[in-house]
Amino acid sequence: MQVSKPPLPGPGLLLPDPLRRLAAWCVLLLLVSGVVYVGIRLCDEFRTAVVPVLLALLGTALLRPLHRRLVKAGVHRSVAAGLTCVAVVAVVGGAVYIVVAALIDTGDEIVASLRQAARGVSDHFGAAGTSLDDLASNARELLGRFGGTAASGVISGVSVVGEALAMAVLALLLVFFFLRDSDRATGTLRALSPRGSADTLEAMARRAFHAVEGFMRGTTLIALIDALCITVGLLVLDVPGAAGLGALVFVGAYIPYLGAFVSGAVAVLVALADRGFVIALWVLGVVLAVQVLEGHVLQPAIQSRTVQMHPAVVMVTITAGASVAGVLGMLLAVPLTAAAFGVVQELRTRYGDQEPSPEPFTDS
Repeated sequence: MQVSKPPLPGPGLLLPDPLRRLAAWCVLLLLVSGVVYVGIRLCDEFRTAVVPVLLALLGTALLRPLHRRLVKAGVHRSVAAGLTCVAVVAVVGGAVYIVVAALIDTGDEIVASLRQAARGVSDHFGAAGTSLDDLASNARELLGRFGGTAASGVISGVSVVGEALAMAVLALLLVFFFLRDSDRATGTLRALSPRGSADTLEAMARRAFHAVEGFMRGTTLIALIDALCITVGLLVLDVPGAAGLGALVFVGAYIPYLGAFVSGAVAVLVALADRGFVIALWVLGVVLAVQVLEGHVLQPAIQSRTVQMHPAVVMVTITAGASVAGVLGMLLAVPLTAAAFGVVQELRTRYGDQEPSPEPFTDS
């Protein structure tokens, strides 16, 4: 009589259930990481086209309430979109003009103050070989030695500025079209969706866009508070061009860290040129106090509420974005991460397994 052998256990039966779940999650994380990496590489290769689209989405999220009010007031959608874009150009251009005019008016004083401060430091520490006079006397030799490098650097800088202007113009045009045709976005998305997934894709898109809107509202509120605080401080210290410097702070707040550094440095230089070293130190104190308030109070509290993310996640996201794509990464990291969180939450709401509730304990 032949005895049949028991079947060999399959690969899944060799591992406990917790290990199989861990392996499945590891495979999923590897796949997602690979897709994200390929996406980042593709965006880097086509950044001239991708960056204007992302900036236009941010601008649309910020300007959509104004466009909606104009449409409700009876203005045609195209005219309302054009007026919104013109208003943005006027505000940004006016702020830039005020700041540039203030810098031109005090440019000579800034240079003279910096030269005097450098000479004072050199005299105090006895560094005669590094004084500005020595540098000026050796300027011709330095220019002759590094002239080619400087020329190539200037050419490279001009090309970068040209590329940035081209992307800015393209982003502005895209903002116009996005505002004008925003009512068709849902229909277009549903038409391009695979069969049976239109509702899910529409819900995910709405969640993602609402997250971006929350980020832009929070950033605008933080920028407004920073600009008001620094403007009041400059007015109290009687620094010229306080309104223009406040406008520069407001615009620079949309570029994390770098914008605050540039706007604060300009304010300190203007105060140094017109009011002297002591007032410049006071202005530096005001700028640092506002930045501490923003970094430890405003940024975590407001952004974590508007984009529904923990403050620690916001900080880590900004740092990761800076390491990946520099200033643009810092600008886009939080809204993109918030949009991704919204999409994941929508998917969990629709397809997440409902855990069974425990049975009540009863005495037998």
